[in-house]
Amino acid sequence: QELLKGLLGAERLLAEGGRLVVVTFHSLEDRIVKQFLAERCGRGETGSRRLPGETAPPPPSFVCEGRQPVTPAPGETAANPRARSAKLRYATRTAAAPYPLDERLARLARLPDRDKGKA
Repeated sequence: QELLKGLLGAERLLAEGGRLVVVTFHSLEDRIVKQFLAERCGRGETGSRRLPGETAPPPPSFVCEGRQPVTPAPGETAANPRARSAKLRYATRTAAAPYPLDERLARLARLPDRDKGKA
């Protein structure tokens, strides 16, 4: 929940040309960031082009420079083994209005944490 709130807040607060940079350490966190940026960069799901009355998607609120995350170099993981799971994703804010909250993304953020409750 906190990650999604941070992403949505950054989308609203960043000025045009501002950079959003997110480092994740768990696959669920990375999936949330990946889906958020894919949608906001105009790569999200769109309706069928054959259905009448479909509205055009809003203009992208971010420009994604790379599709693949930046991962630690072998030397960095040798020096710091905990860094091996880190993934960095980044995007640049455009002048477009922020997107409304996508329910699929909100559901993904509400998934229970598997690691909670383990001793």
